[in-house]
Amino acid sequence: MPEWPASFQEWLTWVGPNRYAQALLIVVIALIAAKLVGWTISDLLRRLTAHTKTEIDDRLLSLLHKPLFQTVVLAGLGLATLRLELPATPEWLTIGILKSLVVIIWSVLAVRLTRVLLEALSLRAGESQLLQARTVPLFSNLATVVIAGGAVYFLFLSWNIDVTAWLASAGIVGIALGFAAKDTLANLFSGLFILADAPYKVGDFIVLDTGERGQVTQVGLRSTRLLTRDDIEVTIPNAVIANAKIINESGGPWQKQRLRVPVGVAYGSDIDHVKSVLLDIALKHSEVASDPEPRARFRSFGASSLDLELLCWVEEPVLRGSVLDALNTTIYKRFAEEKIQIPFPQRDVYVKRFPSRT
Repeated sequence: MPEWPASFQEWLTWVGPNRYAQALLIVVIALIAAKLVGWTISDLLRRLTAHTKTEIDDRLLSLLHKPLFQTVVLAGLGLATLRLELPATPEWLTIGILKSLVVIIWSVLAVRLTRVLLEALSLRAGESQLLQARTVPLFSNLATVVIAGGAVYFLFLSWNIDVTAWLASAGIVGIALGFAAKDTLANLFSGLFILADAPYKVGDFIVLDTGERGQVTQVGLRSTRLLTRDDIEVTIPNAVIANAKIINESGGPWQKQRLRVPVGVAYGSDIDHVKSVLLDIALKHSEVASDPEPRARFRSFGASSLDLELLCWVEEPVLRGSVLDALNTTIYKRFAEEKIQIPFPQRDVYVKRFPSRT
C-alpha cells in the first residue's frame, strides 16, 4: 500500500474517515479531470489547429481524445482501488486489469497514429523516397507487429511477470522456426525488398528470364502473380523472382511500347515509295501512337530482299499483339495494291546429267 502525501490525506478526510467515500471522491475527481482533458483537446487545441493548412493535426487530436479520457478515468479507478486497501489478491487482480486496459488502449492508439502518419508522409514523399503510397501497407504492418510485441511485453509487466525466461524461450523457438521455415522467410524478405525497391507494380507487363510474360495482378509478401495473355495465372515465389532478370515492358518514362515490323522487298523496288507506304499505314491505324511518330528504316541488304523495318509505338503493351497483326495484314494488302513485291527465297537446281539406265 503506497504512502499518500499528507496534504492529500487531509484533503480526502473532508468526506470523512470512510475509505469507500474517499475512493468514490477519487473517482469523481478523475471523471472531472478526464472531462477537463477532453475539453482542452476538443476546444482549445482544435482552435489552434484550425489555422493550419494540413488535416493531420485534426486527425491526431480526434484520435487522442478518447484514449486520454479513458486513461485518466482508469488512473482514478486505480487510485481508488489502492485507497480501499483491499486484500492482496483482489487488489493485485484489479490493478492488473486496469493496467492491461491502459496498455491495450495506447497500443491501439499507437497503431492508428502510425497509419495516419505513414499516409501523410507518403503523400509528401517524392518518387525517390522509400516511403510511398504503395509501401504504406508494408511499413504499417511492420509497425503493427512491433507495437504488438511491445504491448505483450508491457502486459507481462502489468501482471508482475518476469519476462526474462519468456524471452529466452522465445529466442530458442524463433531459431527453430527459422530453420524450419527458411524458404517461407526467404519469400517474405524478398517480398519486402520487392515492395521497397519496386522493380514493377500491379498492372505492369513483365518478362522473366525464365520466359514467363504477363501482367502483374498481385504483389504479395510471399509470391507475385502474373496473368498471361492466355488468361492463365502464374504464381512465382518472391525468392525466385527477386533473383531473376526482369524486363518491365511498362517501365521507363511512359507505358508506351515500340513495335518492330520487319519487311523485305524485292531488289529494284523504290525504297522511298516503300517507306512512304509503311508510314502511311502506321499513321492511319487508330491504335498507333502519334507521339513519337512512326519511322521506317532501311536496315540491310538481304540475301534475296532489301530489309526494312517499320517502327511505331502503342499506348500499352497489351495492344502489341493485336496492332502487330493489323499492321502485317494491312502491309500485305497495300503492297499488293502498290505492286511492291515481297520476295521469298528461291533455289534453282541444275542437273548435269541423269544417271544412265542399266
